[in-house]
Amino acid sequence: MQQATWIGGAMKPTGKDVDPQDRSFGQRVQKLRKDQGRTQAELAATLGKTSSWLSQVERGIQPVQRMDLLQQIADELGVAVQQLRPGPSEGSGMSQQAAPLSLSNDLDETRRLISGHPALQTLLAGGDSEELRPVDLLRNDVNDLWELTHSGRMAQVSALTVELLPELERATRTAPEGARDELHLLLSRTYQALSAAFVRQDEADAAWVTADRAVFTAERSGDPLHVCASVFRMVQAFVRLRSLGQAEHAARTAIDALVAEDGASPEALSVLGSLHLSLALVHARAGARSEAKEEIGRARAIAIRLGENRNDFNLEFGPVNVEIQAVSTAVDLGDAGEALDIGLTIDAADLSPERQGRLLMDLGRAHAQRRHGGEALDCLLRAEAIAPEIIQTHQSARAAIRELVLVAGVNASRDLLDLAERADALD
Repeated sequence: MQQATWIGGAMKPTGKDVDPQDRSFGQRVQKLRKDQGRTQAELAATLGKTSSWLSQVERGIQPVQRMDLLQQIADELGVAVQQLRPGPSEGSGMSQQAAPLSLSNDLDETRRLISGHPALQTLLAGGDSEELRPVDLLRNDVNDLWELTHSGRMAQVSALTVELLPELERATRTAPEGARDELHLLLSRTYQALSAAFVRQDEADAAWVTADRAVFTAERSGDPLHVCASVFRMVQAFVRLRSLGQAEHAARTAIDALVAEDGASPEALSVLGSLHLSLALVHARAGARSEAKEEIGRARAIAIRLGENRNDFNLEFGPVNVEIQAVSTAVDLGDAGEALDIGLTIDAADLSPERQGRLLMDLGRAHAQRRHGGEALDCLLRAEAIAPEIIQTHQSARAAIRELVLVAGVNASRDLLDLAERADALD
């Protein structure tokens, strides 16, 4: 029977089941590292990884399949990629080009797609293209993309995007003029979904790129509220990039524009309220307590005026989401008691798995701040069950897990240690 263990949120082989090629690769990395007199921690830091991750690579447990990461490791060690991972032998009948490295199962294919120009061939051909699918079918695909994003099914997000995004990019350039506004809107919604997905995967630079494209295509659609919704996605990317000044400027610019127009439609209120919540997040991360609470208060007033939970522009704005953000803001500011007082009264059952998972993660963080180890672990495990990437990619979640392990010491439970391993929280 094969032996396996949970590592980094996925089942990895151990012992005899390690792929010989991965083991050989790890041994080469280890030898080169040691020849240079570098520790695992030192090399891992230059790669933006943890020492535990590098340890798993060197033991062959953690495969390195992304070409960009393989190139980065080779560059750091001062060798060619071919020295780290030789291609097939000459007698194998396969060239290196015929056997490319596989990509991981999340958003790598999508990231590669947006690194090029999805419609360059159409431009060079002077606008000629194959027949376009009906707009209602494209619209259904965009709706499905958002559903997959909210559900955290990132492999399916990537698979759908690889087909849908180039098609929409071509359609906006080749469809009759009268149909292009709606196609630009569908393209903007697609880029908004991708930005949200990249944020959830902690791919902040890709989230910024896609949010910027969402802004541009929303403007071409003639829908200013979608422009503002795209700015919301950009703010989230800036926060993940720790560019709080840019995040504040982007949010404030959109808020000022909406207030100046005095939009009172439910859709406009949803966008405005969501932007105030994003600004509360920015202030909380900056430690600006009073400013963060003022923005929560403004969002709460808008939610009361709105009177219901809505999902305009896939923002899920409404009274419940405001309180979820109030919990997160309180935890970021160190007000664990306030966070628990608010959070334990919230019924988020009707919201997406993303929102439910975020609430549970923040409640876990609040319990951890109060040294409620059992309650914190329970919340974090429930968050992981609903939305695994929140635990695996969110720095605050990993910090809370690490703190729980340190506090528990030798009494740390198996469940806690396993969670810490899956979240890569044990540097």
